[in-house]
Amino acid sequence: MASWPYNTENWQRLRKRKLSLDPFCYPCSLRGRHVVASTVDHVKAIADGGPAFPALSGLMSMCARCHNEKTNALDRPDRHGSGRRFKGFDLAGNPIDPADAWHGGSDHHGEGSPAGPAPTSRTDILLNRGGKKWG
Repeated sequence: MASWPYNTENWQRLRKRKLSLDPFCYPCSLRGRHVVASTVDHVKAIADGGPAFPALSGLMSMCARCHNEKTNALDRPDRHGSGRRFKGFDLAGNPIDPADAWHGGSDHHGEGSPAGPAPTSRTDILLNRGGKKWG
């Protein structure tokens, strides 16, 4: 286990509470999968000015695989990550990373748009190309 704050009783209680309230991996759920979470991650990294002990809404339940991918992509620039918080697409084919430009996000550490994709989705573009209905 890493050092402060992860080695404190406060963190262990916060982690246990988050996993009990949100037992499934958040990124996997965006992909339509139900994978049991084993890790709790800060939505805004401590290194980026996030609080060490945020409210539960400032934490995210994740499986080890998703946590490792997110950490390598964003928190370890020496590893030349993708810059995406979450890799993959939802069942409609849209990127699951809320900070993706598709959702109106502007940077890889931002929150993106909680409302989801812009009003014109990829499906709308394909079905209504140039004002003509397809299909």
